[in-house]
Amino acid sequence: MENSERDFLDRRTLLRSAALTGIALGGAALGMGTASAATAPTIYGCSAWGARPPADPLTVLPHKAVRILIHHTDTPNSTDYSQAHAFALARSIQNHHMDDNHWSDTGQHFTNTRGGIVMEGRHNSLSTLRGGTEIVRAAHCPGQNDIAIGIENEGNYMATQPPAKLWNSLVTLCAYVCDQYSISPNAIQGHRDYVATDCPGDVLYRMLPQLRRDVASHLGG
Repeated sequence: MENSERDFLDRRTLLRSAALTGIALGGAALGMGTASAATAPTIYGCSAWGARPPADPLTVLPHKAVRILIHHTDTPNSTDYSQAHAFALARSIQNHHMDDNHWSDTGQHFTNTRGGIVMEGRHNSLSTLRGGTEIVRAAHCPGQNDIAIGIENEGNYMATQPPAKLWNSLVTLCAYVCDQYSISPNAIQGHRDYVATDCPGDVLYRMLPQLRRDVASHLGG
């Protein structure tokens, strides 16, 4: 991974424009069945939303993730909840991260939209999550890129609550990640817990205790 990917990610320089039963691989949702406690959500893979190939080889690390970090994209709170909008958002984020930040690929592992559509961010995030024993090195938070799953949530949540569709898909995704990697819901944290940043927004950050409770409930306790 290039050195720039380890640098502080200033959320205010993030993109300002453009914005439950299978895993999308190869451009289509493929049924995954159920995990031991959490049902696999629908996650659209990189090929589904038209991702560019990584600029450099990505590193897959031979260990599990130990926590989840919650982010917001700091993009407009769009009311377009369509799949077309979600895919366009994923492409624009990747373009920003690769062309402006000069990273190998999208920085985060997964992107969750205001319409409740979940997509793979960095290549290999989906296959390693499904395997549950490895993690692809990301670029969403210094010091955490090798051990934490980064989830970007579309929008700005400094003063606004996330819509129900986003919240519900976030709970389901976090529950599946926790189940796959044997992560406690108590290990769901915010970006600002590790870096001096507004991310994931004051409102969403205050909702993290509820997120942990909802994920625990989703996992059956």
